[in-house]
Order: sequence, then structure tokens, then C-alpha cells
Amino acid sequence: MTDEGQLPWQPDSELEGFETQAIEVAIQAKEYYATLVRAAHNPVTPKIAILYLHGFTDYFFQRHLADACIDEGFSFYALDLHGYGRSLRTGVRANYCDSIDEYFPEIDEAIARIKASGAERVIINAHSTGGLISALYAHRGEGRAQLSGLILNSPFFDFALSGLHRIALKVLAAMGRVLPKCSYHHGMPSLYGQSIYCGYRGEWDFNLTFKPVVGFPIYLGWLRAIVRAQRELKAGLSIQCPVLVLHSARSLKLPRAWTDELMSADVVLDVDHMRRYGPGLGDQVTLAEIEGGMHDLMLSPHPVRETVLSSMFRWLGQISRVH
Repeated sequence: MTDEGQLPWQPDSELEGFETQAIEVAIQAKEYYATLVRAAHNPVTPKIAILYLHGFTDYFFQRHLADACIDEGFSFYALDLHGYGRSLRTGVRANYCDSIDEYFPEIDEAIARIKASGAERVIINAHSTGGLISALYAHRGEGRAQLSGLILNSPFFDFALSGLHRIALKVLAAMGRVLPKCSYHHGMPSLYGQSIYCGYRGEWDFNLTFKPVVGFPIYLGWLRAIVRAQRELKAGLSIQCPVLVLHSARSLKLPRAWTDELMSADVVLDVDHMRRYGPGLGDQVTLAEIEGGMHDLMLSPHPVRETVLSSMFRWLGQISRVH
């Protein structure tokens, strides 16, 4: 759909100073839409563009990330994948997929449009589930050769489960083959949502229709797709571009009641999984631990997210000189 047939840019309904453009995708003969978001104040002639991919129960709302990238001379784009955020449509199951490969065509198209706008190089910056999707995309996606780098913010390499819970995960994922549309509970710990949303104890304002504090239902078909993708990743990938894996210095087992520790640790994923599987992504992987980081490192308290940005831009400067 690049160039001819491409829909015009429209003012973003969520963030002032941003614009959106629909990307039409067909999945199993059905029509879906993803949404490409760009900052209206992007540099006129950028050499490098950042493409942000969100996580599960998520969408792009991190204006401060876009502003920081633009201040450093990068152009900034984000992609709300089909079934997420701005791309939610009536009759579409929120956040659902049968395979993460379903997202590859819209990533292909987003990269093609960004390149057509004048960017010489594209670097994906992805959080959590977006990190899992983009890692597999960078490994075998059709447009992987167009990527100059990959930044993973607390990537979803495995579930933070053990013992009987891990056995239950395997059973439920297997059931996803025959009962894909069956759902079993909401997908995010509400205490994590409370730690980031300004209506509770957090700092951030976002659209609760797109990102409910308690998350969206988890469908067994989605669960199966994620487990299969994680199995592939754990076996080792051969990503050809440089990769930066950013994660908190520690994880915290989700408590039953509020504790201030929720503001300084990853309470969604186990950072040991990132340490373990990160080096297997390719031959040019850098791992960086962020002391005091939350699950979404870019939503951590101000001093911590400044450290995240410094680490990210320092790495970008290094790979720009080498590649």
C-alpha cells in the first residue's frame, strides 16, 4: 500500500502534535487495520528513524520518548499493531493473534513508509511483547535487512512462572489449538497498572479503553502463539543488526498489597530470562541493566528513565559510528 492507495495523514486523536495513518492488512481473508503514528515535529531530513512497538495491553502514548528522540536528531514513529490501541475496531478481539507472524506485514509496511519519507536507516524500539515480536521479525521477517538496529525494553522472552503454574501454562497453550477464542482471565496485574496510571499511584495518563489497568482477557490462541514464539527465540536467533537489551536490575514477585517496591522493579517479567536469552539473539548483542527500573523502563521514575535514555542514545551513537 506504499505510495499509491496510501491514506493521508490525520491528526492523532490521542496525542496533540502527532499524526496517524492507517495500514490495511488482511489476515485469513479478513480485513484489519494497524496505525502508524508520527510526530508532526519530526526533523525534516533525518538520517535515522526510530519505530516504536508497544507491549500487550498497550499502545503508544509515551510522548516523552518521542520528544527525547527528536531532540537527539532522530525522527520518531510508532506502530499500534492491529487489535491494539488506535487500531481497535468493533468486532475485533483486543490484542489477539493466532501467530506473531500476523504482525510482520504491517511492520514491513511501516518500515517501507518510513524509508519513503526520507529516512536512510530504521531502528525498532520495542517493549515487552513488542520486543518478542520484533526479535522474531529481525530474525526472519521479510524486511529484516532494512533494520539498522533493535532496542528491546524488557522483552517478553518467557513467562514469570514456575512449578505448577508453568505446567498449567503448557496445558492452556496446548488447548489453544482447539479452543483459540476461549479466554480465562485478565492479562495484567492490577497493581502494576496502579503503579503507572496517574489515577492511582502512577505518573502517566493514558486511554483506559486502550490500556485498562487490569488488562485485557487472555485468549488461549494468543497464549499458544506467544509460547511458540518464545520457544523459537530460546533456541537461538541470528539477528544480523546490532541489538540492545535493556531491563531492570531486579524483578519483584507480585505482592498481594501495595508496596513502594513496585516503583523500582519489574513485577511483570523475570529479568533473569532477559539475561539468559538475550545473548542468543545474534552476534551483536549488548545487555544493559537499569537500577530501579520498572517493567516498562520508559515509565520508571524520572531519574531512572533519564538513565534509560542515556544508555539508549549512547548505544545509538556507538552503532552509528561503526555501521
